[in-house]
Amino acid sequence: MNKSPLQLHIPEPKARPGTPADFSGLRIPAAGATRRPPADANESEMRDMPYGLIRVLDEQGRAVGDWNPQLPPERLREGLRHMLLTRAFDERMVKQQRVGKTSFYIKCTGEEAVAVAQAYALEPSDMLFPAYRQQGLLIARGWSMVDMMCQVFNNTKDRLKGRQLPIMYSVPEVGFFSISGNLATQFPQAVGWAMASAYKNDTRIAAAWVGDGTTAEADFHHALVFATVYCAPVILNVVNNQWAISTFQGIAGGEHTTFAARAIGYGLPGLRVDGNDFLAVYAATRWAAERARRNLGATLIELYTYRAAAHSTSDDPTAYRPDDEWKKWPLGDPIERLKKHLIGIGEWSEPRHAALAQEAEEQVKAALKEAESYGTLGTPPDRPESMFDDVFKELPPHLQRQRARMREGN
Repeated sequence: MNKSPLQLHIPEPKARPGTPADFSGLRIPAAGATRRPPADANESEMRDMPYGLIRVLDEQGRAVGDWNPQLPPERLREGLRHMLLTRAFDERMVKQQRVGKTSFYIKCTGEEAVAVAQAYALEPSDMLFPAYRQQGLLIARGWSMVDMMCQVFNNTKDRLKGRQLPIMYSVPEVGFFSISGNLATQFPQAVGWAMASAYKNDTRIAAAWVGDGTTAEADFHHALVFATVYCAPVILNVVNNQWAISTFQGIAGGEHTTFAARAIGYGLPGLRVDGNDFLAVYAATRWAAERARRNLGATLIELYTYRAAAHSTSDDPTAYRPDDEWKKWPLGDPIERLKKHLIGIGEWSEPRHAALAQEAEEQVKAALKEAESYGTLGTPPDRPESMFDDVFKELPPHLQRQRARMREGN
């Protein structure tokens, strides 16, 4: 019998540097086309959901379909303000890195609706387990941008005392768990926290975020097992922004099916959402939160978006994708889409938008001026011996001796 030689399949993106961006293969359902099941529907009745795409805003900026959350205009304007603040914050902090005032930064350009809309859909007391592109959660919860900048600068007001890489915030005051550079850890942590909340008969739920590439990590699968078995009140978000550092989402398995479809194998409901549609993100998150609060368990949400900026300030995306690819992303810019909607319903205008953008820029500049007054990269700490603090519960003898020598000036 003749046998054909086997061939190893290596996933490749449709376009590389020097070739035209190609999104022709994307199947994007019309806004309003994806059905909205009841929050208490059985998972077995929702297995079409991971293959659709929840969209509310159509090409004309109109809110259509059953997923329209009917948010009041003032809430939408506030959401627009927080997205503009997040983008202005990002732009200003990247500039600080480029002039040597901090060592590292990560932007979330194009993904602002994910963090801001989800922050709005959750209760202020709910616990957040973010990845490193959800700074909008803190901004939407009204946290101090000065405090965030001080952490990026690792200056004398850095609440983490330089123990964390810049942008790895930790703000327990608003339920924002410490960001970790170890990918996927936040998923099992969020599930465990949610299990504890249920065990204590608390009323708070948890939400966690990872990127598409992180779904290939073992912790992702461990979390889904525990979330299913214990009906944990948690929302597990996969931000599919098409690129994991320099590898496209196909390397993590996104070439053959959706990331939301992974929920099916665990008996969890999976939703796939237009991540650049503020209203759709809010509505889907609110649906999942209602399900969790009614003791119906976890939901896996895939937020379909695009990373417009570099992975980080250490990355050059022109080395692996077309330079203008982000401009051709068919689901557009989340800020522009919400602006268009507000203008369409008579609740906004181009002059008001320009004024709000300028106001956001001025607010960020004022925060930056204060944060810089406490120092930037290279600013000596107030107490050099503080390097021995907060590392061990009880300082080992050899470090005690080193600290003593430092104090003696030896």
